[in-house]
Amino acid sequence: MLRQQDMYPSSKLPWVQTQLSWQVLELGGEQTEGIFRIPGDIDEVNALKLQVDQWKIPNNLSDPNIPASLLKLWYRELEEPVIPQQFYKECICNYENPDAAVAVVQLLPELNRLVLCYLIHFLQIFAQPSNVGKTKMDVNNLAMVMAPNCLR
Repeated sequence: MLRQQDMYPSSKLPWVQTQLSWQVLELGGEQTEGIFRIPGDIDEVNALKLQVDQWKIPNNLSDPNIPASLLKLWYRELEEPVIPQQFYKECICNYENPDAAVAVVQLLPELNRLVLCYLIHFLQIFAQPSNVGKTKMDVNNLAMVMAPNCLR
């Protein structure tokens, strides 16, 4: 957030998160089989990473797996995970308790909470039954591929 403060001073969310999420949807990721499970071409993901590091999104992307792979990588490489380490045990012990899950989210630092809520809202698009039929990525599959990037 500090790095983007000069370019996007009013943004409450990381530019990378919102731009890559938007690209996934713009390229039809919610209708792409195996989205977030099938990795994008590594050379194209690395090329996109170089562009994103310069605050650019190329306009020639055609495969939603490319920004989806980079988005997962971004979450995974955060210095502090979206759900900080001190909440790990509480999350693992209460994974079947929605009230406990909401309580953990409410305890997160504001930025972490905003990032997590944005991610959940984004993934809810993919979890819609009309999209699951195409992507084969139901809530369990989405959780399986995304949770390790947010809670480690």
